[in-house]
Amino acid sequence: MRFLQTVGRSALVFMSTMLCMSTGHAENPEEFYKGKTVTLIVSASPGGGADLYARSFVKYFSKHLPGQPNVIVSNIPGAGGLAAAAQLQNSEPRDGTVVAVLQRNNLYLPLVSAEKIAFDPRAVSWLGSLNKESYALVTWQNAQVKTIDDLFTKPMTIGATSFNNENRTFPAIINEYLGGKIDIVPGYKGNDEIALAMERGEVQGRALTVTSLLSGNDASWLRDGKINVVAQMGVERNQAIPNVPMILDYVKDPKAKALFEFMFLPLQAGRPVAAPPEVPADRLEALRTAFEAAALDPEFKTELAKQNATVELLKGEEIKDIVDKLYSAPEDVVASVKTLLKPQ
Repeated sequence: MRFLQTVGRSALVFMSTMLCMSTGHAENPEEFYKGKTVTLIVSASPGGGADLYARSFVKYFSKHLPGQPNVIVSNIPGAGGLAAAAQLQNSEPRDGTVVAVLQRNNLYLPLVSAEKIAFDPRAVSWLGSLNKESYALVTWQNAQVKTIDDLFTKPMTIGATSFNNENRTFPAIINEYLGGKIDIVPGYKGNDEIALAMERGEVQGRALTVTSLLSGNDASWLRDGKINVVAQMGVERNQAIPNVPMILDYVKDPKAKALFEFMFLPLQAGRPVAAPPEVPADRLEALRTAFEAAALDPEFKTELAKQNATVELLKGEEIKDIVDKLYSAPEDVVASVKTLLKPQ
């Protein structure tokens, strides 16, 4: 009898344990995200193209995430986007509540920088990008440089942000490999500060994304004839400015062309969005699915169109492919990029 009682008690304990295990199951993504706040870090100051995309995107990202959590934007500028990138990889929660819009130079700077960088683009989990990008070089209406050919015969001063930002490195390779006469002044704190410097006459121009050209301060300047669009920079012609000549067409030396293509390749990643390493697989999949659905949401596309911006979805795998291409670049190209990024 005691044996049967003992067996009965053991069976009861076993069943109770199994019941607790079944009722205490791991949360699915909808249960996890419901009532939570997801932070979308923007690795740039407010007012630029990345910030424009992010602030338009958050409500659609929330709409398509399981559980429809609140999604907020947090701007963390600094070090050409690497401050936010390092924070994302090393100190942000790895539970799927933080993602970040990073800068394209973050895809290759850890490969070529002389300094140790606490970020590896191969370590994070890429969600995708909302667009491809290209750059434009613009000058103020009274600048001597008004055409692409003027770049090689007439001097001008342009403003830039950080030393490693594309708005410095792209003009720098024009100087180095095509004989440009551009005096580049880095250190401005964002696009708005450079715009004020142009209005005050401190500088005569700047390099900026075509998205910013068509949707920021420059859009009204362009409409009013206050700026000249001198050249576009990228591996593909941007059809938004189809008659603006491409710098790449002026590069004839094969070794120089390989360098330009390396520098311009990250533009194909647009404004890449990543999650930290080690996010649980089901939540990472939920983030990627919601990112893609939000990017394709007709209402989101309509909202961006009102700001003269477009959506061209790239999936996380495509961003990873770009990173892999950069990290497989020939050694001589990597060496040339290292020289370009070394302060003189």
